[in-house]
Amino acid sequence: MNNLDFLQSWTGHRETAVDRIDPYRVRQMAATFDLDGACFREGDALPPLWHWLFATPVAALGEAGHDGHTARGGFLPPVPLPRRMWAGSRVRWEAQLPIGQTLERHSRVLGVKPREGKTGPLVFVSVEHQWHCAGRLALLEEQDIVYRDLPETAAPSPALPRAAKVWTSNLEDAAHPGSNPGGADAVECTVCPNEVLLFRYSALTFNSHRIHYDRRHCLEAEKYPGLVVHGPLLATMMVTLAWYHAKRRFPARLAFRAMAPVFDGESIRVRASLAEHLDPGSALGAFASDLYANCSVVRSDGSVAMTAQLAW
Repeated sequence: MNNLDFLQSWTGHRETAVDRIDPYRVRQMAATFDLDGACFREGDALPPLWHWLFATPVAALGEAGHDGHTARGGFLPPVPLPRRMWAGSRVRWEAQLPIGQTLERHSRVLGVKPREGKTGPLVFVSVEHQWHCAGRLALLEEQDIVYRDLPETAAPSPALPRAAKVWTSNLEDAAHPGSNPGGADAVECTVCPNEVLLFRYSALTFNSHRIHYDRRHCLEAEKYPGLVVHGPLLATMMVTLAWYHAKRRFPARLAFRAMAPVFDGESIRVRASLAEHLDPGSALGAFASDLYANCSVVRSDGSVAMTAQLAW
């Protein structure tokens, strides 16, 4: 069996986790976003994508790999490329997730596919997550994880952390009509992620990947200029902003794609605009709805780090 056959033998691997949508953890997430935690009560619908706080993978400390993540070869295949990134997801909600309810995650590896990228070999691992609540399927998610090699160039000069305020206004305030120059259909929130924000989100999601808190590891081992902002954190910012902009109407479909990393200390703009029609080529396909949203995370240099489309 060659290496590719060995990796592809992980197709079909399964994992299950059970958790409770704990109101206290929801309030901790709200506090991390500078939102009023008292607004999130038991029985209320969990904001979209906040389910990533729950039923997270749990592994003993001795099972951690050199990068802090669980050593490869358990649920996920042991891809021999050092960098890994949550490249995107497609999410379908069948029901809302009430705060306080029991949540079950049933996961399986859908496939392992090698590709050749501009910077070298890539390996994509696709995973399906079925989330059950109150005895029924509430959410179906497909997740893409990409593995890549380190760049051949020397490590970049470290970007110095900034002392700027993380939230100039929170996501709820930014979603108010008239608060942005783009008009009633477009809203924007400026965020400057720092070590505290990344630490809190890592703790809330039990994520020990060192790229999010160990600056020396980022600079020396993975040749990043700073701490890497979690992809799901960026996606949650986009979708939470769009959720508030749509007056807390709960979405039915989501697709997002990561295009470039964001590092701590970098001022980013989180954007969401409502529309009656999908943009051509949307990852949502031909899903019919009366309301859509186009979202993005824009880096300080104007490049786009992440895009997302929502449908209600």
